[in-house]
Parts: sequence; C-alpha cells; structure tokens
Amino acid sequence: MNKFSTIVPMICMAAAMLSATGCGSSAKQTKTEDQPAEPAVYFTRDISPAGLMRVYNALGRQAEGRVAIKISTGEPGGHNYLKPELIGDLVRATGGTIVECNTAYGGRRSSTGEHMKAAEEHGFTAIANVDIMDSEGDMRIPVRDTTHIKYNLVGSHLDRYDFMINLAHFKGHAMGGFGGVLKNQSIGVASAAGKAYIHTAGKTDDVALLWQNIAQQDAFLESMAAAAQSVADLFGDNIIYINVLNNLSVDCDCDSSPEDPHMSDIGIMASTDPVALDQASVDMIYSSPEEGKSHLIERMESRHGIHTVEHAEKIGLGSRNYRLVDLDAR
Repeated sequence: MNKFSTIVPMICMAAAMLSATGCGSSAKQTKTEDQPAEPAVYFTRDISPAGLMRVYNALGRQAEGRVAIKISTGEPGGHNYLKPELIGDLVRATGGTIVECNTAYGGRRSSTGEHMKAAEEHGFTAIANVDIMDSEGDMRIPVRDTTHIKYNLVGSHLDRYDFMINLAHFKGHAMGGFGGVLKNQSIGVASAAGKAYIHTAGKTDDVALLWQNIAQQDAFLESMAAAAQSVADLFGDNIIYINVLNNLSVDCDCDSSPEDPHMSDIGIMASTDPVALDQASVDMIYSSPEEGKSHLIERMESRHGIHTVEHAEKIGLGSRNYRLVDLDAR
C-alpha cells in the first residue's frame, strides 16, 4: 500500500436539499463532461447491525489486511456513543481492531490505563482488541495544507494498520459545531499532543498549554480539515467512511453529561468521500421535518461548523456535491 498517495481534488459546491438522486448545501452546478462523477453517499434508515453491514457492503471497498476501526469509546457518564451491539458484526466481519487516542481535556480517557478501563466498561473489549494508538507516543505525518498546522501528530500505532474504517457517531459538538467523519479522523486520530496542536491551530502541542492558546474558530476548523486530509493521504484508497445518525444530541460523546437529543434518529450513511458524507449528514439534519432539529442546527451554526467541510473541499479532500443512494428504496 502506498500510504502517501494523494487524493484527486473533486468538484466543488453542492446541490439542492435532500432528494433520492442528488443533494448538497447550495445551488446545483451544471456538470460538464470533464468534471468527475459525484461521489455516492449510501443511506439506510435501518440503524441495526444488518443496516451497518448493508452500507459497508454497498461501498464495494472491502477492508483487508490489518484493519483499524476508528470509533469514539465515549467518555464515562455519557451514553450516546455507538454501542458494541450495533457495531459488533462489522468489527467481526472485518477482523478489525478498535482504535482510539487519549484525550487532551482530562477526564477518564486522558491516560491509557483509564481509557482502556472505559473501553472495557462500555463493552468494546468484549468484541475486539482495543488499541490506544498513542499509548507509546506519537508520530508526525505530513499535511498538504500548512496554513495553520505544519504537520499532524497521530498515535504512533497508526502505522501498524493497512486499512481504516472511519466509523463515526454524527452529533453536535461544543467546539466544532458537529462531529462526523472529518472530526473522527482529525481530532480522533490525533494523539493527545496532536489534539492540542489542532485545537490551537499550530500554536502548541503541549496539552498543559492548550486552554491558554485556543485558536480563532475558523483557524481551528481549518486545522481539523488539514489533519483529516493527512490521514486520508496516509491510507490512500484503503479507507472508508460511515456516519451513524442516532442519539442526535447537541453534545459530543466526549461529554460525560450530554444533553438529551431533541430529534429522532435518522439512519446510517456511508461513502468513500468524507467531505460528501459529512455534507450529506448535515443536509439530513436541515431537511428533517422535526422542529427539534433547531437545537442541533443552532449548535452547528453558532460554531460555524460547516466551515470544516467547506475547507476540506477547498484543499482537495473531497466534494460537497454528491449523489444520495437510498438503499431502502432498492
């Protein structure tokens, strides 16, 4: 595997709101023959082990070799993280290892020993091996967009894996506005020091200095996009992306006391393009008929959360234009 293969930049700007054929965040551009095809985003309303396997199989990109399954193990006290009962079939079918990195904000998951205990308490060690990837330190990987960060600091064990399944719980986030696959691949794969480096937009990788050096908001969001791209470049085509849109709280799984969701679960979405997937997931929130969506939308907009997706497209990580494939209609 060429871990430093590049991603071909894809087309920009998005389409109309949710439909069965194509969607996005703004006016649809006219596609010409020399423009690449819109990336597919697969969708099912079936939030179950079978539904998860269905979107995985629809991608047509089978996980091979040493497979890392990047999830959030969930801060103890919280209850919205993806449950082992939901993801277990996919984990077993791919022979994957659940991977995580330590947090930079304190709490039960800021040290490897306590983090492993939390993973055990939440049932993850019962379905797979769990690897805290920065338990033995971190390593630098290159970034293409050096506007803010000049490198990415990831758990040193990341180099042990040939393939990554980026399996994210889509929800709100206190700092990023929302968290999907882009956040799961940037902040989530970064070591504790790397998390500090991204949050401060390159000012420091010292966890002790994190909160005194928080970056301007858009600089932070752009740093997340740059870090996500570096991981995508590392794996090349050996990576896939899944968002589970359930337990749609305004708060992240890193919160030990998250606010309860104000809207119903939506489904599971998957793509080989992380930008398309996060854009499609955001569009699902906006197009929901439920009034309760206003809570999550306020969280996303008040933090300018969509800018992570905008910048990820700008630097060539993927496309906000996409084609939605409703698997339930087949």
